[in-house]
Order: sequence, then structure tokens, then C-alpha cells
Amino acid sequence: MSARDNILRRLRAAPQGQTPLPPDVGAFHAALAAAAPVGTRASRIELFCEKMTFWHGEVVRVTPNNWPQKLRELCAARGIRSLLYGAQGEHARALEAAGIDGLKPYDRPVDEWKKELFEDTDAGLTSTRGGIAETGTLIIWPDAAEPRLLSLVPPIHFALLDGDRLYDTLFQAISEQQWSDGMPTNALLVSGPSKTADIQVTLAYGAHGPKELIVLLLVNEEEQA
Repeated sequence: MSARDNILRRLRAAPQGQTPLPPDVGAFHAALAAAAPVGTRASRIELFCEKMTFWHGEVVRVTPNNWPQKLRELCAARGIRSLLYGAQGEHARALEAAGIDGLKPYDRPVDEWKKELFEDTDAGLTSTRGGIAETGTLIIWPDAAEPRLLSLVPPIHFALLDGDRLYDTLFQAISEQQWSDGMPTNALLVSGPSKTADIQVTLAYGAHGPKELIVLLLVNEEEQA
């Protein structure tokens, strides 16, 4: 009998233990929530802004009515010559009506304009599915209307976040948005601009993606002030 056969024989002869029970994730997070006060809309907004700033992201409070104009001002102030956006995205019409210079629709397969996309695009705008106040994180689900490269390639990433879609924790977002009913091919959690610590364990920003992340946070007029 070989050593391998001997090991397998002993494994098969070993007494069978009980099948471990899966962890009760819901109960765990319920206990955490019970031990901490439930966040209010105002507290979620403040915490999200604080955490996003910590991760070197910028949050600009805007309203549903003025965000296209504010985006135009931000692009002009930064000298942005081209702004990539999803031609079929939910905010396309508002962008096109705002008179922003250099609007560039993402309306072709990447192979047809790779050089222009990677070398001649200053910024990109995406929508978001929500945000997580606890960690200062955006939830982004790319699709055919707003492909992944829209938030990955341009040096500056503008992200539009609805203040009504801010959650205290990731678990709350997963539960209330019912992620179990259907996930996209690529779900993203974004906290600040791209970063890496591969070189001498030193955290560097803007290494493998956008060098700047600017969140346009949709709030009401009182919250903007």
C-alpha cells in the first residue's frame, strides 16, 4: 500500500463530524444595529462626506435641479475638454441640455476608439446605485448604458449619488436593495480615487484608474446650504 493510499484509508476511516451550520449573517447585523443608534438621513450624509474625504474623494452637494450646471462649472474650473458619459444612461438628456463643452458619448465598442478613449478623454460621469455612509463608499453597477470603462479610464471620475440612496452599512444596502434577486456581471464598491500600496507598502493614489473622484451628492436645498 502506497503512502497516498494509506492517507486516504485513514481519512475514510475517521469518524464523521457534524456538518457546520451556516452563519446567521442577518442576526449578526441585527445585533450590531441594536447596539448602535439608527442613522438619520442627516447623519448618513455627514458621515459619508467625512469618510469620502478621508479617502481623498471630494463631495459636492447639489440639487436635482442644479447638478448639470454645477457639473459644467466644475469642468470649466478644471479645464476639462472632454466629458465621457453614457449615451443611453438615465442622465444623458440632462447633460446634453446643460451646454457642457466637450461632451463625449460612450456609444461604440471599445475596439473602435481605444486610442481616443484612453488618450483623449479628461473625465467621465456615471450614475450610482447608492452609497455606504459607514465607509464612504459608492455602489456602482456598470451595464451596457454605462460600461465599466466609463469610471475606470478617465483621469477624473464624476459620480452622481442620490442622498435618498445612502445606507448606514453595506449589509443594509444589500438587504434593502435585494441584491439576491439579481446581481450584475460586475458590481463595484468605490471609496475614493484609485490607490495601491504595492510599492514599498506606501499608499499611492491614482495608480490604476482615476486620479480624482468627485461625488455629486443630490440633496435638497436646505441640505445643500
